Amino acid sequence: MSSNHSTPRRGGQDEDWLEAIRQYDVNVDDEDDDDEDQEYEDAEDEDGEEDEEDEENEEDEEDEDEDDEEEDDDHDGGGGGIEFEVLIEELLGQGEGSRDQGDGGGEQAAAAPQRRVVRIGGGGRHWRPFLTQREFLALLRGQYLNPTLVGDEDGEGQRLAWNERSRNRRFPKVPSNEGRKLMDSGVFGTYDRRMPARKALARRLLDRELGLGGWTGQKVNQGLMAQAMIPSTKPEMVVHYDDPVCCGQFSDDGNFFYACVKDFKIRLYDTSSPYNWKHYKTVTYPFGQWTMTDADLSPDNKWLAFSSLQPHVGIAATDPNDTGDPYSLDLADGGRSGRSEFIFGGFAIFSVRFSGDGRHIVAGTGNNSIVVYDIERRKSLHHVLGHQDDVNAVCFADKQSPHILYSGSDDCTIKVWDTRSMGDGREAGAFVGHTEGLTYIDSKGDGRYILSNGKDQSMKLWDLRMAMSTSRFEELDPTAVTRNREYDYDYRWQPYEDYQWFQHPHDNSLVTFRGHEVRRTLIRCHFSPPNSTDSHYVYSGSHDGYIYVWNLDATIAAKIDVKSATRASSTRPRPERRHRLHHRYPHGWESMVRDVGWHPNAPMLVASSWCGPGYEVGTASLHSFNEGEADEGDPVMGISVNEKLEPYPDGGPWGL
Repeated sequence: MSSNHSTPRRGGQDEDWLEAIRQYDVNVDDEDDDDEDQEYEDAEDEDGEEDEEDEENEEDEEDEDEDDEEEDDDHDGGGGGIEFEVLIEELLGQGEGSRDQGDGGGEQAAAAPQRRVVRIGGGGRHWRPFLTQREFLALLRGQYLNPTLVGDEDGEGQRLAWNERSRNRRFPKVPSNEGRKLMDSGVFGTYDRRMPARKALARRLLDRELGLGGWTGQKVNQGLMAQAMIPSTKPEMVVHYDDPVCCGQFSDDGNFFYACVKDFKIRLYDTSSPYNWKHYKTVTYPFGQWTMTDADLSPDNKWLAFSSLQPHVGIAATDPNDTGDPYSLDLADGGRSGRSEFIFGGFAIFSVRFSGDGRHIVAGTGNNSIVVYDIERRKSLHHVLGHQDDVNAVCFADKQSPHILYSGSDDCTIKVWDTRSMGDGREAGAFVGHTEGLTYIDSKGDGRYILSNGKDQSMKLWDLRMAMSTSRFEELDPTAVTRNREYDYDYRWQPYEDYQWFQHPHDNSLVTFRGHEVRRTLIRCHFSPPNSTDSHYVYSGSHDGYIYVWNLDATIAAKIDVKSATRASSTRPRPERRHRLHHRYPHGWESMVRDVGWHPNAPMLVASSWCGPGYEVGTASLHSFNEGEADEGDPVMGISVNEKLEPYPDGGPWGL
């Protein structure tokens, strides 16, 4: 907020501002004098109030006291006759200390008047230097109020704003009608709406053994059994690491699992026996910068590609007998130079994927570009500046085809590309609907459906047949809606408030899923595998330490509490590491799930998480289907192990 305030102006424009606030049913104490100053005096110093106004103020105070005791969930209504005092001052825009002018606004920006809310307080008979929740929300509903710096109890401020679109926000309907149609179609597994109650798993097993229902009935029964076996919160095993786990997935055949950790090491585990893991290899990534960002397996599962915040992609063999060092592919070859803050120059890579034939690698970069690289020729085929911001995610539409690919960006769009025609730099289509940047995209692998996670705290399902054409995209310019925001939001540090969400006017998604938190890091989402879940679900990690599993109609099928599962496995004091400074959170043990890998053939999944009081350590927790909490198996559930799967003698590695 600028420190160069002018004297509050009188009449004319000030009255327009008062009227702008009044239209949201927010009452501001003022008199009908044309020469009235906007700096309102305290109510206790006012002598000319009428008795009726005193009675109204007393009633308002009673309403406000009641609102202090209970949360007001109605964010769409008006202010409801709430009184508070607002001091609005005008900046002339010519002072040397003006923050807005210093941002490079030019002569026009310097000359334009700027208005700021510099003091707000509770109204009524006695002025208060604070607002109730209801008063504050009413203030934010004023569409002409500029972003305001507001302090909290910890002394940390954040910029808040309210714009005209928020008045008309409506969250998507749940259950989703389009999602129900997809469930009925059979594309996402069996859906038997004739059964009002779910059969017990034991009964379905009996029906299978007796061969009831014929071939069709057996197929339906098998699918419904797979759908019923969603993993539970209590873990089979928790693997602890000294650094956060960035991502982790099973191979397509389920025979091994890889975990990429922020210490630039990839641990590989033999999971051919899903409940009896064995560590067999650790690969070191010598060229990493700051953190590992992504990894992907080749179609034959023989090679693992991994990336970091620099333009070199590492390639390592997954064969336990291959002990050679990984080799590096320079994706900046023939491309743009990018920003200079990276150790090797070039650009950061946020996402990397193998093509369906295993011959190419596609990468999304911090240079707003998509790179297609030929592995055999060691040469970049395309380096397309395809977005207006960082490209955080890429993937191919079909696992068997190297041609159609998707890219998701912080410019809030998903673009469709054909590698056979990328030379002209024009996309083949686009998806719009997110109002904040995208963190991840995942293809169902059928060349049709795609899933995306966004910083607007929503996950969306898309159909390639509904993609917006290039000409239509250029005509509508749908990114203008998200470029011209009237609030500042940084998902790495700030919570996302409901009032910031609005329906994109050109949204061409099928289903919107909500409930999880996409904050702090690029949290991932996936389609559930066909064998172990009958392709019936979509799921995502979350900043709040849960795994969210949804049905296709946007209803939540399960929530898996990873935070409590990992906290329970941490019992020993953690040694201090002087080479890294962490911010300690006041709530003790924290956990956010960045990635989730669902086993392709068994009813189990692995949550790759950032954990600890400052998210400075990591875990890979294995969760499987269990009908009861009692554990009669061996080894016992909830065992804590180190990165080489060696048990801790006292049950856990770290404490609070």
